[in-house]
Amino acid sequence: MNSKPMNSELMNNEPIITAKDLKRHYKIRTGGYFSKALLLKALDGVTFTINGGKTLAVVGESGCGKTTLARLVTMIEKPTSGCLEIKGINGTTGKKQERRQLHKLVQIVFQDPYGSLNPRKKIGAILEEPLIINTTLTASLRREAAHEMLSKVGLTREQYNRYPHMFSGGQRQRIAIARALMLKPALVVADEPVSALDVSVQAQALNLLKDLQDEMNLAYLFISHDLGVVRHIADDLLVMYLGRPVEQGNKSDIFKMPLHPYTRALMGSIPSVNKDARKGRIRLSGEIPSPLNPPSGCSFHKRCPFMTAMCSELRPELRLIDSRQVACHHAEKTA
Repeated sequence: MNSKPMNSELMNNEPIITAKDLKRHYKIRTGGYFSKALLLKALDGVTFTINGGKTLAVVGESGCGKTTLARLVTMIEKPTSGCLEIKGINGTTGKKQERRQLHKLVQIVFQDPYGSLNPRKKIGAILEEPLIINTTLTASLRREAAHEMLSKVGLTREQYNRYPHMFSGGQRQRIAIARALMLKPALVVADEPVSALDVSVQAQALNLLKDLQDEMNLAYLFISHDLGVVRHIADDLLVMYLGRPVEQGNKSDIFKMPLHPYTRALMGSIPSVNKDARKGRIRLSGEIPSPLNPPSGCSFHKRCPFMTAMCSELRPELRLIDSRQVACHHAEKTA
């Protein structure tokens, strides 16, 4: 009688994706073909695990490496170094047949619901396309699967034969979510999935994602700059700055008491009418340094109010403080 809850719990505890020290470096030439190539460290050492039914949110300013991480996880690009395993299959050194299987296990929902759907195809054809490419299902079974998925995302069978322009932005994003789930993936990369939607429909899309996660035991890698959205959907949080993690751990712990000065500055950017909540906020000054010429030591030290000589000379590594990982020499003092 208790076997189902136990199986469900075990399934939720199963790691879907494990990334170890992922790096992606690019050689950039700024002065012509014969100029010396500069090394751009778009991603410089990211480690995480996401279990079934859980969401890891990745946050940070533009240029921090969020999109590069998404491209590695979805295997659009290969990492320069590091290891990526999805359901026990190595996504970096696995055999070609195994890597092909991974493309079914990992799907992505893009930011723009208007640009991610082919305007010349009907919704039914858009949903069935992944099945045509990756399965041997008959036309009738594909149609049935598309109808079922439309129902899951709150649309109707009658909308199967309509074109994308006949839907609102929120409905288009529902269709994009449905397309991503047609192959029953284990992991969904959601790249700013609600930022292009009106605030009034953002909550609906987030609730849909959560309901589908609970129903299908999905793991989410959720990329966002909106901490209000992250607070609603995430289980764990990965804060990145200039290609490197600066704080990583349980969402509730980090929101309650951020330890890295950069994380504190991000939390301080959340609008609040509470006067007490606005006290002690860290306000960032200056621009993000160029990733082609990052500062020595801690990459955040030129914008940090707690900077010391050590910060400009020695790069801090992630270390365990109060149940989360923090890359800061003075994290205990800044809290």
